[in-house]
Amino acid sequence: MYQKKWGVMLLVLALVVVLALTGCQPAAEPEPGEHEVETKETDVVVIGGGGAGLAAAITAADNGAEVILLEKMPRLGGNTLISGCAYNAVDPERQSKQGIEDSIDLHFQHTYEGGDKKGDPELIRILVENALDGLHWLESLGCEFKDEVYTVLGALWPRSHTNVKPLGTGYIEALENGANERGVEIYLDTKAEELLQDEDGRVTGVKAVDADGNEIIFTARKGVVLATGGFAANVELRSQYDSRLTAEIPTTNHPGATGDGIVMAEKVGAEFVGMEYIQLLPTGDPETGSLAGWLAPGVDQMIYVNKEGKRFVAEDERRDVMTNALFEQTDALMYVVSDANSVWEVTSFGETEEQLVEMGKVLKADTLEELAEKINVPADALVETVARYNEAVENDHDPDFGKKLLGHKIETPPFYASPRVPTVHHTMGGVKIDTLARVISKDGNPIPGLYAAGEVTGGIHGTNRLGGNAIADIIVFGRIAGESAANSK
Repeated sequence: MYQKKWGVMLLVLALVVVLALTGCQPAAEPEPGEHEVETKETDVVVIGGGGAGLAAAITAADNGAEVILLEKMPRLGGNTLISGCAYNAVDPERQSKQGIEDSIDLHFQHTYEGGDKKGDPELIRILVENALDGLHWLESLGCEFKDEVYTVLGALWPRSHTNVKPLGTGYIEALENGANERGVEIYLDTKAEELLQDEDGRVTGVKAVDADGNEIIFTARKGVVLATGGFAANVELRSQYDSRLTAEIPTTNHPGATGDGIVMAEKVGAEFVGMEYIQLLPTGDPETGSLAGWLAPGVDQMIYVNKEGKRFVAEDERRDVMTNALFEQTDALMYVVSDANSVWEVTSFGETEEQLVEMGKVLKADTLEELAEKINVPADALVETVARYNEAVENDHDPDFGKKLLGHKIETPPFYASPRVPTVHHTMGGVKIDTLARVISKDGNPIPGLYAAGEVTGGIHGTNRLGGNAIADIIVFGRIAGESAANSK
């Protein structure tokens, strides 16, 4: 037995001597937590698999680039997937059928003035002039839109388009299919952590980590596109700019909206604009912060009442105005009140009236008095509020709050109410870009090789984003960023 053991030991010793004499060394065992670094090379790396990132990836591929797309979450979609999917565009073909007069200049005016004239006029002009082309581009990828144009909450005008499919599923399905058809290489569960630069300051790639903790270096021969979204789900970061936005205030955003692109861009010297402009909506679900769970598709089909059963703001106002007014109400809680005429067969979130009532998200009653009892507001106040509102609709004049979109009375039973609270929705600030979607540095010059699109950018929407402008933004500037990156020298 002992002879056999010594024999094995001598054999191992001899092997070590041979390796040493030939200049070879046994492979060292990796240290605990140590992983092998993998490298990948391509033309364009896109960081973020939401609407902006997918639009950039497809466009870069259409411009002849080899493309890799990184998404830190286990699925594509980002906020686009869970959005209410409204897409603003001046669309004469659809709008004329409904007798809606609109123009590019009016869309520009609403966007510029709706953001308190803090948005970059050049970027806004690109947005409004290319929104319809972006919509047609989505249709060419298989995305279907309803014929009816409406006014989404905070849009200020009936130019909002919605998908046939619920939420943003129609967008992401079409974009994902488009990316796959063009050979875009997609990495899920892969978190970009650092932008890489050469000695001249050009962004040349990305350091990322996969779900197993393995480090991967993605080298980009032409450029990197930041499309990582905003930071509404990052309580620490958002509360730096608005002290009201503590953890108690929910968000409509998906959990991955934590501002990763902001952090990476700061380390390579990017300039930021409008970081203090954070948009809240007054229509968040009290439990989840989601926009789902209420019925009226258009602002002309509903009113907001507080716990006293009274209106307190014009329902077609800017989003920031409505939310600030809601913060002043008892418990910062309101009810969206509507009637039978406001019910779509299926909402933009894929919900039916029956489902919402069954889940308790919407309260339903045959009379206003019964509805008031269900939502625990004074019945006489609610009845009087609705009567006064109906009079305003009849006279096409709202003497109390100046609402302009007065399309429908609330008079046809059954009546509906849904409780709503403020919820963090959109971060208007981010990296500064130019008209070619190039990221601008603190010295005022483009950072070579770095482009950005979507909510990670700032400067387009000013202090307040119009409802329906975000999807148009991510498609218009996503396409521009993809083209610019693919054609980078």
